[in-house]
Amino acid sequence: MGIMMRTTIAIALVLGLAGGGALAQTPPAANGPQNSAVNTNDSSNRMAAGPVKGSNSFTEGEARSRIEKKGLSNVGALKKDDNGIWRGRATMNGQQVDVALDYQGNVFEGAAAGGMSGQTQPTQPRGATPATGGR
Repeated sequence: MGIMMRTTIAIALVLGLAGGGALAQTPPAANGPQNSAVNTNDSSNRMAAGPVKGSNSFTEGEARSRIEKKGLSNVGALKKDDNGIWRGRATMNGQQVDVALDYQGNVFEGAAAGGMSGQTQPTQPRGATPATGGR
């Protein structure tokens, strides 16, 4: 057996062992999607307590439609903020409420619409009114 043949066999053996180790560490695939790009009404993975920051591809009309499908009416003053979240006002059970739609399609109303999931909101001094952003 020549030196070239021994070298080739040694390289093949090392590569085979390295590749097998990597395959052994791959976890099995999860049963179904665990984090859908756009959540639907029947999404089982919605865990956000507030809007999630992200690049939002919804148009104003699509955002309005998604909010209305959640049972809100008179959706108005929709504006996309710097975090990619559509924010506005709507009527729910005869009351005006804040609404928000994040890039995943999650609709939030009331106090949840004012925050952002996973981020701390700045506290307001007692008696201060929060900025409304032109609403």
